[in-house]
Amino acid sequence: MRRRTPPPPAPLPQRDGVDPVRVRLPVGGAWATVREHLVERLTGAGPGMVEAMFAAGQVFGADGRAVPPDAPYRPGMYVWFHRELPAEEPVPFPVEVVYRDEHIVVADKPHFLATTPRGSHVAQTALARLRHELGLPALTAAHRLDRLTAGLVLFTVRPGERGAYQTLFRDRRVRKEYEAVAPYDPSLTLPRTVRSRIVKERGVPAAREIPGEPNAETRVELAGHRAGLGRYRLLPATGQTHQLRVHLAALGVPILGDPLYPEVTGPVPAGDFRRPLQLLARRLEFTDPVTGTHHAFTSGRELRAWTSYADWSGESRPPG
Repeated sequence: MRRRTPPPPAPLPQRDGVDPVRVRLPVGGAWATVREHLVERLTGAGPGMVEAMFAAGQVFGADGRAVPPDAPYRPGMYVWFHRELPAEEPVPFPVEVVYRDEHIVVADKPHFLATTPRGSHVAQTALARLRHELGLPALTAAHRLDRLTAGLVLFTVRPGERGAYQTLFRDRRVRKEYEAVAPYDPSLTLPRTVRSRIVKERGVPAAREIPGEPNAETRVELAGHRAGLGRYRLLPATGQTHQLRVHLAALGVPILGDPLYPEVTGPVPAGDFRRPLQLLARRLEFTDPVTGTHHAFTSGRELRAWTSYADWSGESRPPG
């Protein structure tokens, strides 16, 4: 099997921790110029945006030179450019570095901050911030947490080693422990292991459970309860999208602050950082595939609905 030739290195530096966009011109098509292809391909960039980029000399080839507007189309050619970043509401919470060596960075991510650039969240992500703050432009994420979930995330320093750390998660050789605050139900028998089949359809905000062979497994334990609230310890054996949120909602104890489960509610306005989802990636434990060192990390964050429900909710006591 012939190995795929890797793309050439980017001729542009990162901007605020965000990589330039790389486009490879496909084989086939009737485009006469590079510009014509990008106008058709980047329809979401806005009218006149591509022409303005070419006029300003902001589209570059692998040789580091600006691509002129009349440059002929060449299948397989790579071009790079920096996209205009969306207007993002700054997330006013720091990303804490729990551990750092020459191979990995373990960060304690706050609620509301995406792990990696995606959709409308680009510069306001843990990855972009850490690249900029630590001076590590090659930093990459070995896995992800939901934007609304806080806690520990593993990043890799060297691109060539990323696959080894991602394999840890794929092969379930990372012990992950989460903590959640949700209503307390005295009739719910715990501990228990929840198994179900979860699907997440593209463009649909919430995942759902369907009949079929289970692809998601979570051990649920009760760590404590008071005043109608439970503090739950969650040990996922798998990593399906929104798995913990889906499983607790299915048990009748949806996580506090969840805008999707059990029902999708209206979007929270940008800049509203009240009532964060009460879900925290508390611990990560694994044997480093590069150094052989055994690591066990614990988040220093607390779930406010448990430590002070009134502070989290603005109400004097939990409902019910």
